[in-house]
Amino acid sequence: MEKKEKIDTFGAVALVGLSALLGLNHVIIKVVNTGLNPVFFAGLRSLLAFFFLIIFFKLTNKKIKFSKDTMGLSILAGVVFAFEFLLLFLALDFTSVTRNSILYYSMPIWVTVFGHFFLPNEKLNFFKSVGLISAFAGVSLAISNNKDTFSIHNWQLIGDLFAITSAILWAMIIYLAKGTNFKNVPPEMQLVWMVMVSAPILLLASLFFGDLVRDFQIIHLWGLLFQSIVVVAGGFLFWLWLVSIYPASGVASFSFLSPIFTIFFGWLLLNESVNFVFIIAAILVIFGLICINKRVRSEH
Repeated sequence: MEKKEKIDTFGAVALVGLSALLGLNHVIIKVVNTGLNPVFFAGLRSLLAFFFLIIFFKLTNKKIKFSKDTMGLSILAGVVFAFEFLLLFLALDFTSVTRNSILYYSMPIWVTVFGHFFLPNEKLNFFKSVGLISAFAGVSLAISNNKDTFSIHNWQLIGDLFAITSAILWAMIIYLAKGTNFKNVPPEMQLVWMVMVSAPILLLASLFFGDLVRDFQIIHLWGLLFQSIVVVAGGFLFWLWLVSIYPASGVASFSFLSPIFTIFFGWLLLNESVNFVFIIAAILVIFGLICINKRVRSEH
């Protein structure tokens, strides 16, 4: 499929559906964390996803090709992917799904910053600047909405910081996929590299984060399989393909829908609640990300 200069109808529908999947994703991680060590869970997910991707290659008659020219960048992407999800899965162990959703899906903020300095045609303009200010204000308000924010024993704050850092790492992957020679690697091979490199890193790291198995039940197995097959092997592959077709900031900015879906699923499935300050923070972030996307639409 040829590259697009703007988000068309197909892209918009696809990104809305993917945002809903990613919104449900965090609820599933939160649930499975009760049965498995979060880092061990992340490693198993990458390992299983790798095998399901191999099956995908066989069924579609695609060849697995490793290019020496992009091997260094491919390994780097895998390492970034590993640490992104190490921090995200730990974050969901320390903080709520609703709080995590606002902070993790601040990713377009960091994509905008990287894009301004490193990507062609991704410079700041009025709408993007307003969006950055609004989104940063929302993230700051969400973090400060905690009476023990500055306590060294505040695990929720640690979870918040992990979520933000994982968002920055996610943005780095987008930069690698759009602004370096890693963009010459087909999307399916990008994902193969990321799960192949991240699996051993995460599984080894899990040995330093306590017991590998907590209170494991059948629901946790279903969650692990859903994560491996639907979210990673399916959803992430589809997302990387969309990044390769559409403008980076356009794809990234649709993630403003994911916090809405995540908050909804957190309320529906986990009975989580939010206060007025957090709602204001969410509105500021979402408004900011809409402004970021406005820049893409106005230019094209």
